[in-house]
Amino acid sequence: MFFDRRFRLKRNGNVEIKIAEDERQLLSSLIEQLRELVLSTAPEGAVDPSLRRLYPAAYANDDQHEVEYQRSMRDQLLERRLSHLDAVETTLNDSELNQETLNYWIMSINDLRLVLGTHLDVSEEDEPNFLDDDDPQQHQSAIYHYLSHLLGELVEVANN
Repeated sequence: MFFDRRFRLKRNGNVEIKIAEDERQLLSSLIEQLRELVLSTAPEGAVDPSLRRLYPAAYANDDQHEVEYQRSMRDQLLERRLSHLDAVETTLNDSELNQETLNYWIMSINDLRLVLGTHLDVSEEDEPNFLDDDDPQQHQSAIYHYLSHLLGELVEVANN
């Protein structure tokens, strides 16, 4: 069976997008959920456990320096992350992306994947694991695998 590519590099350097409406709706919903989650994070340095991969520790063995680092960097990281989510949301219905926006898509899809993977307790070393239909996390696992595949396609077109 032949599948059209979702993303194709055009001669002008932009990337053509061919994703279905239900994919666009899913991404829109996931972006909104991620935005709400990162905005709900306490500014004092407490991080929702599902966001730990988005805010990795810089000083794993020094709690005082880690708190200072997170306090000083959190606003910058949050602002950048929200800006990328806004750019993806704004271009979800576009037919093509410029290279800068393509990078925002890559970063945002990766953020979505990292948060969902953390929630599912997936590590980068794990083999792909498809859950049984009766498993309560089956739907989230399917979305995680979809995001992984989508990210791979985006990175591939970005490297061409």
